[in-house]
Amino acid sequence: MILKAFFLALSQIGDPRFRRVLFLGIGLTFALLVAAYAGFLILIEWLTGAQVSLPLVGEVTWLDDLLSVGSFFLMIVLSVFLMVPVASAITSMFLDDVAQAVEDRHYAHLPQVPRIAIWEAFKDTLNFLGVLIGANALALILYVMFPPAAPFIFWGLNGFLLGREYFTLAAARRIGPVEAKKLRRRHIGTIWLAGTLMAMPLSLPLVNLVIPILGAATFTHLYHQLQARG
Repeated sequence: MILKAFFLALSQIGDPRFRRVLFLGIGLTFALLVAAYAGFLILIEWLTGAQVSLPLVGEVTWLDDLLSVGSFFLMIVLSVFLMVPVASAITSMFLDDVAQAVEDRHYAHLPQVPRIAIWEAFKDTLNFLGVLIGANALALILYVMFPPAAPFIFWGLNGFLLGREYFTLAAARRIGPVEAKKLRRRHIGTIWLAGTLMAMPLSLPLVNLVIPILGAATFTHLYHQLQARG
C-alpha cells in the first residue's frame, strides 16, 4: 500500500501543476537554508566580535561567503539537520496544491473542497514546528546515550511525527480534523511506517529537497486508500 502510494506520487512529477509546486518547494527550501546559514554566520561574528575562518568556507566575508562554492556544500550538510522542520513548513503551505493535483488526476469523481486559509496553515506550521523542535531537543539525550542507535531514533521519532502530521493534513481536507484523527488512530502503524520511510531520505543531501512534496502526494494517496478500507 505504501509503495503503491509512493510510486503513484512519483509518476505524477511530469504533471505541469505538480512540477510547478515541486520547484516552488525546492526554491523555498533553498531560500530557507540560505537564511539559516546567513543567521549562522551572523551568530558566529556576533559571538567572536571579528571575522573568523570556517571549514570549507575560509574567512567569513558575508556576501562572498554566502555565494561561495564552500558555502554551498556547507549548506547541503546543514540541510541534513534542517530538512525535517523545513519539510513540515513546506507541507503546510503547499499541501492543498499538491493534494488537489493528485485528486484531479486519480480521484476526479470527488467534489472540490475549500482551500485551507493561509492563517490556519501558518498556525498549523508553527504548532508542528514547536513539537518537532521540542521532541528532537529531548531526543538529543538519547543520541548521546546511545550513539550507534542515533540514526534509528531520529528516523523513528521524526517518522512518527511527520506521518502523523502529513496524514492528518491530507485527511482533514476531506473529512475534517476530528474524523481525520480517528482514521489516523485506526491505522497508526501504517502511517508511522510511511513517515519513517519518508524521514530516512530526508537525511540525504539534495535528495531531501524533493521529498517534502513527494511526501505530501504520497500521504494524499495513502489517505484515500485507507479511507476506502475503513
